[in-house]
Amino acid sequence: MSRYFTEDHEWVEVDGDVGTVGITDYAQGQLGDIVFVDVPEEGKTLARGDQAAVVESVKAASDVYSPVSGTVIDGNAELADNPALVNEDADGEGWFFKLTLSDPGEVDSLMDEARYAAFVAKL
Repeated sequence: MSRYFTEDHEWVEVDGDVGTVGITDYAQGQLGDIVFVDVPEEGKTLARGDQAAVVESVKAASDVYSPVSGTVIDGNAELADNPALVNEDADGEGWFFKLTLSDPGEVDSLMDEARYAAFVAKL
């Protein structure tokens, strides 16, 4: 599995033709205590850059964009009852949705972990 990052602080972990999408630990830290997450429904088709989910914190509401194109196959239902899971484990159990990639080559334009770390260090 490989993980890729966007400048908007989303990540996608690719395993075969399935991508799991979430927000980075940096993003959840900037948002503060997360109180609501709205994930896309199964079957929704997303193009790269489409608004895919919404995350609300005590500070602000923010859109989450799809880092790659594909069809949603699973939304993280646990986030409805426990949105704080994003604060607790943004890089793991706090994932937002999974999708079947329609163009796996899109990940080539995203940042790897080292490039993302360097990007965040400059913020």
